[in-house]
Amino acid sequence: MKFFHLSDLHIGKQLNGRSLKENQEAVLSQVVEYAKKLHPDAILICGDVYDKTVPSGEAYTMFGDFLGALSEISPKINVLIIAGNHDSPERLSYAGSFLEKHHIHLSVFPPKNQDEYLKKVVLLDEFGPVNFYLMPFFKPGYVRTLFKDNQPEGYEEAVRAVLKRENIDDRERNVILSHQFYAGGGKDPETCESEQAVIMTGGLDRVDASLLTGFDYAALGHIHGSQKVLKETIRYCGTPYKYSVSEEYHKKSIPYVTMKEKGQVLQLEFLPLSGIQDVRRERGKLDEILSRATEESRHDFVSVTITDEEEPYRIRERLEEVFDHLLELRIDNERTRSMFLDQGEQVPVLNPMEAFLQFYQTVRNDEMTERARKVMEKIIQEAKEEEGL
Repeated sequence: MKFFHLSDLHIGKQLNGRSLKENQEAVLSQVVEYAKKLHPDAILICGDVYDKTVPSGEAYTMFGDFLGALSEISPKINVLIIAGNHDSPERLSYAGSFLEKHHIHLSVFPPKNQDEYLKKVVLLDEFGPVNFYLMPFFKPGYVRTLFKDNQPEGYEEAVRAVLKRENIDDRERNVILSHQFYAGGGKDPETCESEQAVIMTGGLDRVDASLLTGFDYAALGHIHGSQKVLKETIRYCGTPYKYSVSEEYHKKSIPYVTMKEKGQVLQLEFLPLSGIQDVRRERGKLDEILSRATEESRHDFVSVTITDEEEPYRIRERLEEVFDHLLELRIDNERTRSMFLDQGEQVPVLNPMEAFLQFYQTVRNDEMTERARKVMEKIIQEAKEEEGL
């Protein structure tokens, strides 16, 4: 059994207001070309297909063309898709029954009723069945109707409870698709600017990746850098393109997984992806930066930091004459550092839990107990879910 692992396409995303349409089309075309060459049995897309819950018509068209191109390669290629936190389940599931006839399988909602379970897609090869379990992004409140007597209080408990309901045969090969914030080994996965805004401060959405060790492969979405969690077979594939300057050194790729019979070590390759333009930083004196520009590099998306002590005339204009996709301009010299110091200490923006802890300590002149903290975390999380945050 061979399959590609993709996630976080974020179709329709912009970079500092600049369109990424051509770059997204380029990397999706590369996926199609790899599929033509390698003929995988399945292509897994593990959430955040679109960047917004209400995608543009252009974004719909791009994804539709991508699915159409895959279906033209071979009717035997199965595409398995789950919803991520950026996706609107209702919009992503549009025409789902029609798509399934063309081997495109969607799972956008977790089970909500007692007789519902995770969507399971079974594919066969010479060694027997491979069971793909599709677990879309969900918050604890989404599945509380399943557990009336013992409702899960947080993300980890909710994921554990949902998985426990499944009748998973560990004698067979099992793969899970999931879009959550998994961590393990005493550390969180490496994150970058493009996804940090949706990761909860304090780790309230953290799920222990050890819950997935029973699967032969765990195809994860949500984190934008390619990396393993706990072991090689529990993996974030990362985004297919760089969606922030903080991803400057990321090597974007498709994990290409080959599974043989149960118990054998699976084979994992990485198929490189690259957009038309790179996303990177330039730092130094203005003349140095301009001199480094080449015909190829000057079209990249570039964040520039100028370090001249005597600031040159018309900095932005001179940069834009060379770099036609300038993302941002920063000045780092004695003057700007002095200005920053003169502004005094910056007041940090606290998350709700941090703000309440400060309030509690001021009023009670005492630290909260661990039990009280957990109760307050649950209240804050439920409030966020009610507001759709």
